[in-house]
Amino acid sequence: MSHTEAPISITVKSAAGSLVTVRATTAEELDQTIALTLASLASATEELEKAVRGTGFSAPAATPMNPVVGYAAQALGGTVVSESFTPAPSPAGGGQRMCPHGTMTRIHGMTGKFGPYKGHFCPAKQGDPTKCATQYVKANSPEFATFVADQTKA
Repeated sequence: MSHTEAPISITVKSAAGSLVTVRATTAEELDQTIALTLASLASATEELEKAVRGTGFSAPAATPMNPVVGYAAQALGGTVVSESFTPAPSPAGGGQRMCPHGTMTRIHGMTGKFGPYKGHFCPAKQGDPTKCATQYVKANSPEFATFVADQTKA
């Protein structure tokens, strides 16, 4: 049986979009492969940390962490390098953005060029040359799942 036909296959996608796939024919082989993969990742991380320390780069001052990120880091034995957290907008007007024309309208559409979309739209009239660009919310961002639209378009 080839490695692409292995009965056990696990694929993990990183936040940056990288894919890591581990395949095995038995649970024991899977455990060994994961252990080897984690060991090489740890080694690569150590080398990277040494290289960064050698450049004289210093990390910015610590800032309060999202408790969920802190818990995950502690549970997994990791170190938080960067944290990107956008609080969920409250239905009572939270999460709004401003532009020179006023409060941007949050719109969720069902049939955009690439499927459903969510974004913040400038309130200036259509055709106004000073109208601001739409600020779309990326489908893989935390804000996409918590986005509260002012309007929904079919």
